[in-house]
Amino acid sequence: MENEDSDSTSAVSVKRMKDNWQRWSDKHQEYQKQNPFSQAATPSTVVPHRGQDDYGRPMQGSKTEKRGNDANTHISREVQELCKVIRSIGEMRKSSSGGDHITVLFGKLFEHYVTISNKLVGILLQARKHGLVYFEGEMLWQGKDDNVTIALL
Repeated sequence: MENEDSDSTSAVSVKRMKDNWQRWSDKHQEYQKQNPFSQAATPSTVVPHRGQDDYGRPMQGSKTEKRGNDANTHISREVQELCKVIRSIGEMRKSSSGGDHITVLFGKLFEHYVTISNKLVGILLQARKHGLVYFEGEMLWQGKDDNVTIALL
């Protein structure tokens, strides 16, 4: 009798594992039908082509899209923090175009910002890409570019 209980318990456990595996397999097969790189992709799957709005973008609602959105939010916060730091340690200067800008030397910014983040140059490049700061050159290097002026636009 004790042996029968043990056998029925293990049978239930094996059946539950089999059912879980089958559910995962069914779900994965459906996903592969939507994956344009899978051999299981159905011909009805619409694959975006170069030049279309969704080309090179993750599927809407996917985990990849969520991670990308979270990363963009995080980077935006870091760029805002950088602008606050430049505002707080920079000096107001007249630009050649007649406007006023807050400026700071890269060396001073690096020394101050190193305690906040180790990604200063990458964040500066993102800020410039979005038109928030301006500096000469393509890349800034500690030591070599310490006297490069960074202007907050």
